[in-house]
Amino acid sequence: MHPLAWWLWALGLATAASRTTNPLLLALLIAVAGYVVATHRTDAPWARSYTAFVKLGLAVLVIRLAFAVVLGSPVPGTHILLTLPEVPLPDWAQGIRLGGRVTAEGVLFALYDGLRLAALLICVGAANALANPARLLKSLPGALYEAGVAVVVAMTFAPHLVADVQRLRAARRLRGRPDRGIRGLLQVGLPVLEGALERSVALAAAMDSRGYGRTAEVPARVRRTTAALTLGGLLGVCAGTYGVLTAAGGAYGLPVLLTGLAAALAGLRLGGRRSPRTRYRPDPWGVRASLVGASGAAVAVLLVLCGAYDSAALHPTVVPLTAPELPLWPAAALLVGLLPAFAAPGPPPPVTSAKAPAPAISTTAPTPTVTAPTVTAPSKEDA
Repeated sequence: MHPLAWWLWALGLATAASRTTNPLLLALLIAVAGYVVATHRTDAPWARSYTAFVKLGLAVLVIRLAFAVVLGSPVPGTHILLTLPEVPLPDWAQGIRLGGRVTAEGVLFALYDGLRLAALLICVGAANALANPARLLKSLPGALYEAGVAVVVAMTFAPHLVADVQRLRAARRLRGRPDRGIRGLLQVGLPVLEGALERSVALAAAMDSRGYGRTAEVPARVRRTTAALTLGGLLGVCAGTYGVLTAAGGAYGLPVLLTGLAAALAGLRLGGRRSPRTRYRPDPWGVRASLVGASGAAVAVLLVLCGAYDSAALHPTVVPLTAPELPLWPAAALLVGLLPAFAAPGPPPPVTSAKAPAPAISTTAPTPTVTAPTVTAPSKEDA
């Protein structure tokens, strides 16, 4: 599976998560992403990042609730859960309070908002767990070649840093020295930093001797056009994304996003002329990759259309307090995200070494062999 297909699928789910605050739809979205990850995650090191993103999402949810309890909520409410001691603030801090009344409406609003942020993080974690980062960096356009090399080097050196920290902490424990706290951090961090600098200098010299960093000569007009298209396209993508994610910019968000994306792609295409390199064994983009990417895009488009048709179903009210309902069509749209679980190939089976078959052991007792005695005729001497 092409790694870019997994990212398109995950970004489509993340876009759908940003369009709703319905906790039932967000829980269904998290379940869809988790099921696909559970069926297609391999034993690679990057596949373990999904658990870290889930924990990060839970931490964001808890922090959002804590802020709503301590700093209050802009949502007015009448159902008071508890009253905290309020700290008086100066006049220039109007609009901010510490403590005071904690209402059920404010806590519920914070819960919906935090759950949406957690769903976004989990969707990004699903892409990190399913897509091979090395193959993804190989698929970058030629204009981002230097950035891709830098990221690959950083990802290659990261395990060495972890191994150095573990080795130094174990050595300090064997010598009876502390390996925790500020003192232990300084005593461990300095040798790790020194080793990282030595490896980076050696790698830079080796890459320079092999021709890394050399670019082709292009006209100045092409360079200026490339810079204008790339910067303008990225600004358009940022403005369009803001318009898509906010309700006020729904009219201009999508056209600006598409225009900026087209300009950025054109700039990257022109910038690829500076990199006279070919890609060795590029990843093929097949029918299954198209299905995976299209499923995520379909989920995003369907949720946007559902929000334009019935916004109340995607954003349940908290004033007055009402129980959220599961709308039928948005839930069916989210289930389209399960297509990769059936269209994408599963993880390869674990490789096991072949063993020679053990010899068969007979469970029956051996039959004793009875030998008949040999009778000889008496000789003359015996007679």
